[in-house]
Amino acid sequence: MKIGIIGAGAIGQAVAKQVVTAGHEALLSNSRGPDSLRDIVRELGNRARPVTTQEAAGADIVVLSVPWAAVPQALANLPARNNRILVDATNPVVQPGFRLAELGGKTSSQIVASLAPGARVVKAMNTLLAKVLGSNPREAGGHRVVFMSGDDTAAKKSVTGLLGEFGFATIDLGTLAVGSGLQQFPGGPLPILNLIKVA
Repeated sequence: MKIGIIGAGAIGQAVAKQVVTAGHEALLSNSRGPDSLRDIVRELGNRARPVTTQEAAGADIVVLSVPWAAVPQALANLPARNNRILVDATNPVVQPGFRLAELGGKTSSQIVASLAPGARVVKAMNTLLAKVLGSNPREAGGHRVVFMSGDDTAAKKSVTGLLGEFGFATIDLGTLAVGSGLQQFPGGPLPILNLIKVA
């Protein structure tokens, strides 16, 4: 499976590491273009490729992992979503001071969904620190927990399956209106929690 990643910072690289470790193809992109990603992709191995954001957006599943201020630009002028799954790994952080962005009474993932018409948005992989997200999720005889939320049951099932291939256990928090508010940083109670589900 091809997984497109828009945003090649610490979180994007952590996701790409899990993608290639699970045997999938990581299409890594950023606003500076593929040439700026050659060294990162070389470290990830031959299952990773540097691509344009347009190419990343055409993958089977697309992960958005850019800073909050860059979200509108990152989602602009991309190919039609056509019910493609968009995993929102962003947080509504405004700098300086790690302040909560003005969301107009919505959750951050509802904002993302409004900027990506046609996409099936699932909030996931935004609560763990990048170092933790990129590490082996099978720990202490169990599986590291990833929280998720979304309005499309089938999309959440697909993301759960992919995260399971990575080695994570998922906890479904419900809809974007409810669950993603629990996940987002700042404001939600769940970010940075590093939980292990033991079978």
